[in-house]
Amino acid sequence: MNKSVDRFYLPARILHWLMAVMVIAMLFIGAGMVSTVGQAHAWLIAWHEPLGVAILVLVLVRIVVRLTHRPPPLPADLPDWQKHAATLSHYLLYFLLLLMPLLGWSMLSAAGYPIQILGGLHLPPIMPHNLALYTVLRNAHSFFAYLLFLTFLLHLAAALFHALIRKDGVFRSMAFGRAGRRPSIIDKEGTEP
Repeated sequence: MNKSVDRFYLPARILHWLMAVMVIAMLFIGAGMVSTVGQAHAWLIAWHEPLGVAILVLVLVRIVVRLTHRPPPLPADLPDWQKHAATLSHYLLYFLLLLMPLLGWSMLSAAGYPIQILGGLHLPPIMPHNLALYTVLRNAHSFFAYLLFLTFLLHLAAALFHALIRKDGVFRSMAFGRAGRRPSIIDKEGTEP
């Protein structure tokens, strides 16, 4: 009797939930930055920049983990369009999580602002100082932030769909705690393979 369940590799699960918290914080900090002036604005920037750098580093680590440890398969009875949508949404999330920090870094480089991390440590500029380029990059950063927020909400909705409606083990495969088996590994007669 096989009671093991397909779960994501433990470092992948840790990175997933850590980055989820960081991305939520980043989205709220970013929204606060564009609507705040004064001392609060400077405080938000002081958090936004190093958090963006941390997300960039973690997404690179996460991509390596994903490439070296296959994710568990989706349930066999999941419609093909949902499997394709899941694959595409994951690629889009990885792309946006990589793009957003790079856009922010490029934008600040073009504006001539250093990115300060860990006290006095600054990242080198990756774009030439150019205010026209800064404007284009800032608009792109804003656009892709909205796209990231929308993609994040769709990912959350899909996770809740699997956890609360399908109850098919997909959510459990990324969660912590006691592993259960996926209903999809039970054959038609109701017995385990």
